[in-house]
Amino acid sequence: MELSIAELQKDASHRHSNAVRNWLWIGVFMITIQVMIGGITRLTGSGLSITKWEIAIGTFPPVGEVEWNEAFELYKQTPQYHKINKGMELSEFKFIYFWEYFHRLWARSLGFVFIIPFCWFLVKKQIKKSLMIDLIVIVLLGGLVGVFGWIMVASGLINRPWVNAYKLTIHLNLAFLVYAYLFWTTLKVTFPKRRAIVIGKKIGTLKIINVLLIVQLLLGGVVSGMKAGLAYPTWPLMNGTYIPFDLLEGSNWTWNNMIEYDSHAFAAAFFQFFHRNIAYLIFILGFVIFFKWTKVLKNNSYFFNVVMIFIGALCFQVFIGILTVMNCKGSLPVFLGVTHQLGAVLIISSLLYMNYRFIGHARVSEVKE
Repeated sequence: MELSIAELQKDASHRHSNAVRNWLWIGVFMITIQVMIGGITRLTGSGLSITKWEIAIGTFPPVGEVEWNEAFELYKQTPQYHKINKGMELSEFKFIYFWEYFHRLWARSLGFVFIIPFCWFLVKKQIKKSLMIDLIVIVLLGGLVGVFGWIMVASGLINRPWVNAYKLTIHLNLAFLVYAYLFWTTLKVTFPKRRAIVIGKKIGTLKIINVLLIVQLLLGGVVSGMKAGLAYPTWPLMNGTYIPFDLLEGSNWTWNNMIEYDSHAFAAAFFQFFHRNIAYLIFILGFVIFFKWTKVLKNNSYFFNVVMIFIGALCFQVFIGILTVMNCKGSLPVFLGVTHQLGAVLIISSLLYMNYRFIGHARVSEVKE
């Protein structure tokens, strides 16, 4: 029989206390908030307001008129101020400073929320070896996010008024990777006795979606960094055509146009075109899973609901994505943009949960047809 419900053997290394489990879920929630704050910081143009990377001293914002003026003077030396925000008032600077400061402060808070309970659980011997390894990986990845965050910011402090789109993509997708790794780790701790569906060859469609989502997240980061939505704020066509004219001209397909994307429309057209079309492909494959899998899952409401959660997240993300691009006329819509970024987190979460519950091969202790 191709479909069976399987209960994987209990793994003692993944059984932890409720306190450890709740601690991990708090981490998942806090990273989700951090991704949203990062989106607000990017969309409000706040990311270059703090021109120094001070891990300890930078914990405290300017206090008093003298310190605020000093911070403002440093910002006035940046290309963003001279090319975009010339004549900005101090009150306006305080607004963009707040979001970048809040973004960094929340990241530091994540560190405290991790280290203090971690030390407590370690002393109480409540963290098993398997979880310890996962936590070390998460910490290393988190540190990498911070390093690339500063590399990203530094790219906008020299000659250009914005951060480099490709460096922003690395920073954003490392954040997604930390979230995904922590979410998967939390699933293992929350459901150590893993009950799953063995669906055999049907798992292939899910694997394709996994790969496509990784590509889509990378494309989405570049589209965000290039503000490509401003160039093509229409849907379903891109300024009246399915394939942008810039992509039909062979001479535009040069490496220089990809690197110097500020001076040519080719890169914006390229990345937004493929970002849209891979979204369509993921959407279609999602409904392939829905129509093929629900036939065999109709008698098991739990696993049917797992699929429905993913389909719901997919529909939500596509809808918000369309609204976002259609409202990119002249400026980036902050609320829709942040919601679209949150939608990406929902897609990652629901897809990981599907992967956790639908398996191709398993060491089975009990199979019930």
